Amino acid sequence: MRHTPDLSVVTWRKSSYSAGGDNNCVEVADGYPGVVPVRDSKVPAGSALIFGTASWSAFVDGVKESL
Repeated sequence: MRHTPDLSVVTWRKSSYSAGGDNNCVEVADGYPGVVPVRDSKVPAGSALIFGTASWSAFVDGVKESL
């Protein structure tokens, strides 16, 4: 059985590439071994998506390659 992390006390951070866009980016939370919680900054009270670290790393690498 997988454990869903408690995100009620999480500290969210925006990408350094957000250029101060306030609410126009995704936010991630650090400190959860094996997973990366991600949420839409426009809907901070909404649901977060939980990605495995390998999947999230592959996504970030793909984004970097496309820039």
